[in-house]
Amino acid sequence: MKKMIIASTSTVHGSKYLTYLLPTLKNHFKDVKELLFIPYARPGGITYKEYTAIANKAFSTIDINVKGIHEFNNPIEAIKQAEAIFTGGGNTFELVNQLYKNDVLNVLKEVLEAGTPYLGTSAGSNICGVNMMNTNDMPIVYPPSFKTLSAIPFNINAHYLDPIEGSTHMGETRETRIKEFHIFNDISVLGLREGSWLEVTNNTIILQGGLTARLFQQNKKPIELESGVEVKL
Repeated sequence: MKKMIIASTSTVHGSKYLTYLLPTLKNHFKDVKELLFIPYARPGGITYKEYTAIANKAFSTIDINVKGIHEFNNPIEAIKQAEAIFTGGGNTFELVNQLYKNDVLNVLKEVLEAGTPYLGTSAGSNICGVNMMNTNDMPIVYPPSFKTLSAIPFNINAHYLDPIEGSTHMGETRETRIKEFHIFNDISVLGLREGSWLEVTNNTIILQGGLTARLFQQNKKPIELESGVEVKL
């Protein structure tokens, strides 16, 4: 039975790393003593060691120790034996590239389906969808495939931003990019705003946080989902 928190971001404006989520995570990871951290996304190019230290500092406030997957000789066994798993944000292309390179994508999917508690933020949330094609990241590396975990039956656009009225910015909006995606793909996309997350219990997916989320489906008008509702396609 899946038990997942899929969050748009690790840090909301004006707060420290994971602070806004810690009350939820304390319950989500109840009885967990050690968490396996997957730091492959490397935000800003930081090292795995540096990234793991950031995660450990946050989780230490709820009495959970964090150990990076890079600290294990066998990453597959590390995932199989983990009490719980957290995949952090950063660059989704590099994250997916390393999941394939280390041959851990399938085993990660297996343990999540079996009920290992999971947290994903940003890139770590993008990989929960059918594929990673709605990431906002630059393609700094070329992963073997865009296919990801399919832990939920749609894709995530993390850090979703609404068009700003009166803005002179000439680049594409997130909505425009998702419309372009839907010319060639029929996978639904959830625009998950900063500070929002999905709570997944088996096949039930509930939107949480103080904001609405925007659901895009091919050949349909986008709809706003209220916090607290079940996400249904």
